[in-house]
Amino acid sequence: MLTRKNDTFADRQTASANARNAMLARFKARPGPDDPAVIERQAAQAAIDAAREARAAERKIAKEAEAARQRAEQAAQAAELKKLEAERAANDVEAAKRAAALVAEQKVARDARYAARKARRR
Repeated sequence: MLTRKNDTFADRQTASANARNAMLARFKARPGPDDPAVIERQAAQAAIDAAREARAAERKIAKEAEAARQRAEQAAQAAELKKLEAERAANDVEAAKRAAALVAEQKVARDARYAARKARRR
């Protein structure tokens, strides 16, 4: 704040008193709580608050619906994954059975060759 030259204590005191009186005058000039303008402004603010709360409730409902949709989607994906894993396990079992059958066939063929070799030597 800039200070002015030749500003005496009395000048500063007078300015301070004038500022206090101006603030008091502005306060007294304000309308009372029963003034129609104040009542109208309060009603408008109440309507704004109600609309804000309604929008917040709508956002909350939308967020909950989106969360429920995502949970359902995740559950569906989990079920699909389990189904695929079950199919893969079934395929693995079938592959293991085929491999075991192939090993058994190879063993039978090897044993037959071995028996034929033994039979030729005798």
